[in-house]
Amino acid sequence: MWDDGDAALLQKLHSTTATTRYLPGNAPWSLDKAAARLRGWFEEQERDGTTKYKLLAEDGSFIGRAGISRFRREEFELGYSLREDAWGKGLATEAASALAGWFFEKQFASSLIAFTHPENIASQRVLKKIGMRERAPILIDGVLDMAFELIAGMRSANPGAP
Repeated sequence: MWDDGDAALLQKLHSTTATTRYLPGNAPWSLDKAAARLRGWFEEQERDGTTKYKLLAEDGSFIGRAGISRFRREEFELGYSLREDAWGKGLATEAASALAGWFFEKQFASSLIAFTHPENIASQRVLKKIGMRERAPILIDGVLDMAFELIAGMRSANPGAP
């Protein structure tokens, strides 16, 4: 879980156009925005038992964030973002797969959703690798995002899922 003083880590993660181009607003985050997101994640964790978490490498260094948050009333959404130097190493797939397994093991819900900007091919690959299937696109902050869904039990039925 995050610490109260982690806003600077989160702001640094989202401090470039490369790391924010597919996020709502597609602009680097201010320290105030990072602190507000952290407060929201603390509230989610308290209320729902899940949120976006701090990702650490084996050596303890910060590499990004990943987790599951409630989306609307009945759905939960998987999301992740990694530092640029962590891209292309399979870490997003590893984190997403582990989170999906944990989510279904804890029986939060029978399905999990995720969204990607239509141009975010790398994230789409991650979601497909963990067994998610495309569903109808969804309009989020003025962008028609691609939407994916994973239903409990689909993971074991998908030989390509980790």
